[in-house]
Amino acid sequence: MSGVLVTGANGFTGKHLCSALALQGYDVHGISRGDSTANCMHNIDLANIEALVQILQDIRPQYVCHLAAIAHVVNDSPLSFYETNVLGTLNLLQAIDQANVTPKKIVIASSANIYGNPQKSIIDELTPALPINHYGNSKLAMENMVQTWFQRLPIIITRPFNYTGPGQSEQFLIPKIVKHFVDKKSHIQLGNIDVVRDISDVQAIVTSYIKLLGSDVAGSIVNLCSGVGHSIKDVIIMMEHITGHTLKITVNPAFIRANDIKQLIGSNLKLKSFIDVEPPTPMKEVLTKMYAVANA
Repeated sequence: MSGVLVTGANGFTGKHLCSALALQGYDVHGISRGDSTANCMHNIDLANIEALVQILQDIRPQYVCHLAAIAHVVNDSPLSFYETNVLGTLNLLQAIDQANVTPKKIVIASSANIYGNPQKSIIDELTPALPINHYGNSKLAMENMVQTWFQRLPIIITRPFNYTGPGQSEQFLIPKIVKHFVDKKSHIQLGNIDVVRDISDVQAIVTSYIKLLGSDVAGSIVNLCSGVGHSIKDVIIMMEHITGHTLKITVNPAFIRANDIKQLIGSNLKLKSFIDVEPPTPMKEVLTKMYAVANA
């Protein structure tokens, strides 16, 4: 049985990935900060290199998927982005080296936020990185650091665009909108509802991670995206069709960031050259599933 170490295993993506890996017969070991919730979970902080070395020596994983990060763009502590997203990743790579473990593949999650606000309709991996916030800057700094390890370890860096699904925190926009419909609220305060995002089903992202772990690709950077864009206004209209409920939208200027990215739609042509990619799940289907789970 192939062993997989997943960092950030208690996060939104991590929970979905660990479940999918287990269903496919992998021996899954997840690490995260906080209480362990299962036998395969380990309470380890990425700042603790000694603990990382120990778990790596104990389980000697054949695969590593590094998801742990501060993922919300708005944060009161800019330094925490760099401590976790850059130094935490460096600690993991150094621990792999010190533990004398050589995984078949290491997949490291970056973010499409590194592209910033490019003046082009579809964003491929050659699009210049021009991040406009600390989250994007920390992910770009992480990428630059990780690339210095390409000759030593079989690493793939992924740049996921937006994605959602059941279990995502309501601090993120799509679950927040879905919850307002579940609760049959009369109105909702939002920022710019005309921003366009490439939004995937979390299951599609998880499937890509698993296929990339098993691929022959290494030393590369690749987008994870659907290639399809939706505005926030589109999402509201879909939810009204799904539920038969109407929300009054109030645009709150406090929710509009001066440096907000107006459109972020990715090209997945490079991803398709690496792995088989299934057609994207329609956004209305994703929202219907989220509504049903939240309403259960």
